[in-house]
This record gives sequence, C-alpha cells and structure tokens, in this order.
Amino acid sequence: MAKKKAKKKTAKKAALKRKAAARKKSGKKKSASKKKTGKKKAGKKKVGKKKAGKKKSAGKKKSGSKKKSGGKRAKKSTAGDIDHFINTDGLDSEREKTIGQHIGYRYDVNLVPDYERLTPFLKKYMKTMGWSDLNWLEDVHMGYEESRAAVFDRNINGWVTVPEEMDLPDNQQDRDMIARELLIKFQMSPNHPMVELNKAYAKF
Repeated sequence: MAKKKAKKKTAKKAALKRKAAARKKSGKKKSASKKKTGKKKAGKKKVGKKKAGKKKSAGKKKSGSKKKSGGKRAKKSTAGDIDHFINTDGLDSEREKTIGQHIGYRYDVNLVPDYERLTPFLKKYMKTMGWSDLNWLEDVHMGYEESRAAVFDRNINGWVTVPEEMDLPDNQQDRDMIARELLIKFQMSPNHPMVELNKAYAKF
C-alpha cells in the first residue's frame, strides 16, 4: 500500500511539473508575438513620419513657387510718372488700344499738391475761406475727356472741358492748379446747371 501511495505522489508531481513547463512555453510565445507586433507598429509609425516629411517639403516647394510667381507679377506692374498722360496718348492696355480711349481718370489721385504752384486766385480763395490747405480741392485734378483737357464736376456728375484757346503748362502739377481754379469759377458762375435747377426746384 505504501509503495502505491508513493507512486501516485510522484506521478502527481511529474504532471504538475509538465503543466508548469507548458505554461512557461506558452508565456514565452505570447511575449515573443507581442514584441513582433510592436516592432511592426513602430515601423508603420516611421513610415507615417516619412510621408509627413514629404508633404511638408511639398508645401515648402509650393510656397516657394508662389513667391516666385508673385515676384513676376510685381515686375509686370509699372508705375508711370505724373506727366504720363501729357507725354503719351495714355492707351496702355489692349482694351484701351482697341477702343482708342483711356479707361478711368487720367491722373494720379495720390498726387500731393505742391503749394508753391498755387495760382493767385487760389491763394486769395484759401485766405478768404480761412484754409491752411486746399481742403476739398486737393483731389481735384486736370483730366482728359475725348482727347481734350477737362475737370470733373461732382455736382453735375460730368466733365467740364477747358477752353481750347487756353494754353496749358507742360507739367501735371500746374495743370491741376488751373483745373481747381476753373472748377471754382465754373461753380460760382450764373451759367452753372445747378443755378437753373435751383430756380426750377427750390421750395423757398
């Protein structure tokens, strides 16, 4: 009986040892498979980084191309001198050449008046009005309507042509001063269209 019990114990111990060994083997396999999958995932992330790097470099190239194209555009736009429409016919674009007429005002609206070129009439006008500058007349310039010198009157929303017999100077600043003087004189004239409108429609 004692021998049989001893055999059973040894058999149980051997079975337990086998189970423990099998568990160890399965644990090693799982850890190995985890390591492999982890390596693969890390590899994928690296590939993603490479792709992102390519995208960034492509973006940089695009921005560089924009800068280059912007530089080319800037070269195309040329700013003319203030006497551009005196020295040339002013037909710069293809559309203007086709219709034979300049599109838009024929002067530089940003031209700052030179107060040394004031006419005697304008000096007296400024003194009478108590102005230290030309006030609303600063943006009045000599324009050109149908190849004739003219000044734009906002009150009638139209061009007032300068008399053909009037000799005009050869620079835009002096012409602008004459245009300002003529505009004031025209608006003060009894022949101004606003006078007739006032007589026809005034309530008092």
